Amino acid sequence: MSATPYRVLARKYRPQRFEDLIGQEPMVRTLTNAFASGRIAQAWILTGVRGVGKTTTARILARALNYETAEGGGGPTVDLSVPGVHCEAIMESRHVDVVEMDAASHTGVADVRQILETVHYAPVMARYKVFIIDEVHMLSTSAFNAFLKTLEEPPPHVKFVFATTEIRKVPVTVLSRCQSFSLRRVAADELSAHLKRICDKEDVAVEDEALAVVSRAAEGSVRDALSLLDQAIAHGQGDVRAEAVRGMLGLADRAGVLDLFDAVMRGDTAAALDGFRGQYDVGADPVAVLTDLAETVHLVTRIKLAPKAADDPSLSEAERLRGRDFAERLSMRVLSRAWQMLLKGISEVQVAPKPAQAADMVLVRLAHVADLPTPDEAIRMLDGAGTAPPQPPAPPRGGPPMGPSGGSRGPEAMAPARMISGAAAAREMAPEAAQAPPRAQQAQVQPTMRLSRFEDLVALAAREREIQLHAALLRQVRVVRFEDGVLEFQPTPDATADLAGAISKKLQEWTGQRWMVAVAAGEGAPTIHEREQAEAAARLEGVQAHPHVRAILDRMPGAVIVDVRARKPEPETAELDAAAVDALPAADDDIDDF
Repeated sequence: MSATPYRVLARKYRPQRFEDLIGQEPMVRTLTNAFASGRIAQAWILTGVRGVGKTTTARILARALNYETAEGGGGPTVDLSVPGVHCEAIMESRHVDVVEMDAASHTGVADVRQILETVHYAPVMARYKVFIIDEVHMLSTSAFNAFLKTLEEPPPHVKFVFATTEIRKVPVTVLSRCQSFSLRRVAADELSAHLKRICDKEDVAVEDEALAVVSRAAEGSVRDALSLLDQAIAHGQGDVRAEAVRGMLGLADRAGVLDLFDAVMRGDTAAALDGFRGQYDVGADPVAVLTDLAETVHLVTRIKLAPKAADDPSLSEAERLRGRDFAERLSMRVLSRAWQMLLKGISEVQVAPKPAQAADMVLVRLAHVADLPTPDEAIRMLDGAGTAPPQPPAPPRGGPPMGPSGGSRGPEAMAPARMISGAAAAREMAPEAAQAPPRAQQAQVQPTMRLSRFEDLVALAAREREIQLHAALLRQVRVVRFEDGVLEFQPTPDATADLAGAISKKLQEWTGQRWMVAVAAGEGAPTIHEREQAEAAARLEGVQAHPHVRAILDRMPGAVIVDVRARKPEPETAELDAAAVDALPAADDDIDDF
C-alpha cells in the first residue's frame, strides 16, 4: 500500500470552523448572531484579496446551513465543534447538494442557465441546496442579468454564496440582493502567531524573525504565508532561519536596509553604494532593496507623526529604536522628498536593462540631495546671507547617526559625510557670503544688458538666432508682469512644461544676471502673435468698410481681400556734398523741363 501523499500546509491547515478563521472577527460575529436569531440571508457575497479565506468561508457557511448530527437532529448553527454527517463531504467539495462553480471558466449565460434549471428541485440529502460561485465578477453581463430574478426571490431551499476579488466589477443590481462581507488582510502579528502554531504542530524549528519576514512578504494573505512557509521549511531542511528566508525570497536584510537608509540620509554616497552592493551580491533584488527603503521612509514618517506606530509588534527592536532616532532627526520635507524620489526610482529600476546600475544612480541622487536645503530654507538662506552677522555652524540635530547594532557611530564615522539639515547648511554658508568682498559681489552680479520691455526680449532671441525660443516667445507667452530681472507669464495650452526654465537660462546667459521667471496664475496679456492677428483682422475690417473697396468688390464678385499692407514711406534723397555736385556733368540747357 502506497504512503499517503504529502499535503501542502495551505490545504492541511485549512479552517474547518468559523473559530479557525483568523482576522475576520466582524464577519464571524455577524454570522453568529444571524444564525442564533434565525435571520439567515438568502445570498452572501464575500470579497477580499487573494488567500484571506473567501472560498473556505463559503464552504463553512454551506456546512453550517446543512449541519446535521448522526442521530438526525440539529439545524443551522455556527457551532461545528462536532462534525456532522455532511461536513466532510462539503469541506472536500464533493457533496451533491453543494455545487461549486468557477466563474472564471464558466462565464456565459448558458452556464448560469444550467444552475437555474436545477434550482426548483429539492435537495437530495441535505437541508439546503447551496450554490458557491467563485470569482463571480468574471460572469458576463447577460449571465448576471439571468441571475437577478432568482436571486431576488429564490426557493426557500436554495442559498447562494458568491466570492470575488473585484467587488467593483459586480453589478449593483446583484450587490443589492446579497449581504456583503469584506474579508480583511490579516495583520502581520496575527499571521506570525498563526504560523508559529503550525510550526509547533509540524515540529519545525523556526526563528521569530523568519516568521516576521514571511508575514511581511505575504502582505496579509494567509495562503501566501503558508505557501512561503512550506517553501522555507523545504529550503532549510526543517530549520527555518531568517537569513535563509531572505535569501530564498531575494529580500534585503532589515538591519542592512536601516544602515543603507542612514548612509543615504547622511549624504555618504560611498557607504550607500557599498551597502547596496553587499546586499546585491548575496541575492537581494534591486527593486526589493529600494522598496524596503521606501517602506523605511514610510515607517519613519509614521513614527514622526504618530509615535505610537513604533510600538507595532511586527517591528524588530532595531527598527523601533532607529526608527525613533530617524524621526527625531529628519524633517517632514526631507522625508517627503526621499519618498517621491524613491517612487520614481523604483519605476526606473523596473524598466532598466541593468537594474543594479539604475539602483546605484537612484542612491547617488538621494545621497546628493541629503545636504541640500529645502526650497523655503534656501530662500531664507539667500535673504539672510547679506545681512545676517556671522554665526558659528550649528551641530546636526539628534546627535550622531546610529550604527548597525543601534548604538552611536561616534565622531569618527561622522567625519566623512555629516547629516545636516537645510537650515544648518544655510547657517554655515551665511558667514562665507558675509565675508566675501563687497566689490567682488557687485562685480559678480553686475548685469551686461538691461531689458525694459518684453518686445526687447523677443528681438534679442531673434538676434541670437534662438529659433525655437523666439517662436515660443511670440506664440506661447502671455505676459502678466515684466520688469528688469522679473518675468511672470501665463503659458498657452500648447506650451512646453520647461518653457520657464529655458527662458530663465537664456536670460541669465544673455544679460549676465539672474532672472525670476515664473508661471503666474493671473490672466496674462495676449501673445505677440495674437496681437498681430487681432491688428490684421482690424485692418482688414476697416479696409472692407471703405466705400471704394466695397465698390470694387461689388464690381468683381468672388474677389477676396487676402492681406492689407501699409505702404512703406519713400526713402529720402540723400544730399550730396559740394565736391560731389561739382563732379556731376553740366546739365543740357536744351532739355525741356517736364
